[in-house]
Amino acid sequence: MTEEEIKTLTEELKNDLQNAESSSDITKLWHQYFSDNGSFKLLIKEIKNLPVEEKKTTALIIQQAYKEAQDLFTKKEQSIKEGEKSGSIKSQSETFNPSAPKIGHLHPISKTIREMNELFISMGFSIMDGPEIETDEFCFQKLNVPADHPARDMQDTIYIKEPDLLLRTQASSIEAQTLAKYAPPFKVVSPGRVYRNESVNKSNHFVFHHYQGVVVVEKTNLKDLFGTFQVLFKKMYGEDVVTRYRNKYYPEVEPGVGPDMQCFNCHGKGCPLCKNVGWIEMGGAGIIHPNVMKMAGLDTDKWVGFAFGLGLDRWVMAKYKITDIRTLLGGNLGYKYYENESII
Repeated sequence: MTEEEIKTLTEELKNDLQNAESSSDITKLWHQYFSDNGSFKLLIKEIKNLPVEEKKTTALIIQQAYKEAQDLFTKKEQSIKEGEKSGSIKSQSETFNPSAPKIGHLHPISKTIREMNELFISMGFSIMDGPEIETDEFCFQKLNVPADHPARDMQDTIYIKEPDLLLRTQASSIEAQTLAKYAPPFKVVSPGRVYRNESVNKSNHFVFHHYQGVVVVEKTNLKDLFGTFQVLFKKMYGEDVVTRYRNKYYPEVEPGVGPDMQCFNCHGKGCPLCKNVGWIEMGGAGIIHPNVMKMAGLDTDKWVGFAFGLGLDRWVMAKYKITDIRTLLGGNLGYKYYENESII
């Protein structure tokens, strides 16, 4: 084969490679040019048959043409494989659709916690968490609950290891942790699960939720506490919400008050949910007892504070018209989707 014929064969390969679009096209071209009977393979085989005087010139031309042909083929082969791989990945990938259908919603408890957190943050509060397995010291002692107090009874408290390790009975334990660890002034709220050895019925459960708040500043009083509650009640239930405050005893505060809301189910007429009194107790509150402040090492001549603990599940029930607390922890996925709900 002459030098001109070799150049013509190389140009034919270039044209065929340019028109190749798939791996199958590449395979056909390999058989056509590089298999045992392929054009370039046969060309290489001809070298041994060349006269001795031509081997020094023609053989070199053939070898250079063969190497060029292999390089052209390999480059095209890699290009097609990479293109097909990229196309395969793209076709198999999931396309993000910002208008995808909503497939879930927040649990009413989670939604209520977030709503309350946002409100208290806007009022200058911080959000704090604490351990659910607590010590007797922080669950009782530092909250002015003496050893002979009924709350210490095993019938009310679930102990992990008597007498010091237990499941917290109230989120007030986070208040005690906060008072012990942080220097005032501060305003803190703490949502979380609590546990008591309760009989389960429409309005009580042995696993439930508290929303604890504690404020320690240089000057405050019950008026500030009531004002905070009124903002919260109106935010959660509207401007027409009906509330009242009763004098109550809690060992960690003095004086103590109980905020009540008119029953959402019977509107004050009396029903099984409110135990026929027309009102639902929504928590407990008051001015922090001097003993609690002193146990935290705080100077009661300089600092004063108020605290509140809300029965969060009841706030949820009132907000979403849920009449049985057991449904909140029953694992039922059929909760109604509330309009404008955030997706999990």
